[in-house]
Amino acid sequence: MSDQPDTPATARPLLADMPGIELLHAMARGEVAPAPMATTTNIRLDTIEPGRVSFRGRAEPQHCNPFGAVHGGWFGVLLDSALGCAVLSVVPQGRWYTTLDYGVNLTRALPPGTEVICTAEVMHSGRTTAVARGEIRGAADGRLYATGQTTCLIMAL
Repeated sequence: MSDQPDTPATARPLLADMPGIELLHAMARGEVAPAPMATTTNIRLDTIEPGRVSFRGRAEPQHCNPFGAVHGGWFGVLLDSALGCAVLSVVPQGRWYTTLDYGVNLTRALPPGTEVICTAEVMHSGRTTAVARGEIRGAADGRLYATGQTTCLIMAL
């Protein structure tokens, strides 16, 4: 690898040389650039295990709707990122994935500035599909703020 992190556009070809979990570890080490959305939304990869990942994040005022509440889209980005990376952690070398669908269920309002942990876990991983579920909880108090689920298509490069 070069001294510069790969851009997200080059992350998919890297899967020809490594399984998804290795790509996630390379991102965590800063060898592969995270998705630009992660910077925009103030989220970061926290833990990586086969079939399970977590992100940490903190919604700031720029992530709020006109009423001052954290926008539902912020929850969606955080859950979609964690759910997708959980699936990526079980994708073998030479394959990649794309989201077929995902859903988000908000359970309570999130005060801006509250640090949260989003944990996602693969429930099924087959040859062509994977299913994962996740939740967003307060980092300090464990309060549940949202849940989500996804179905992903796993394909050859």
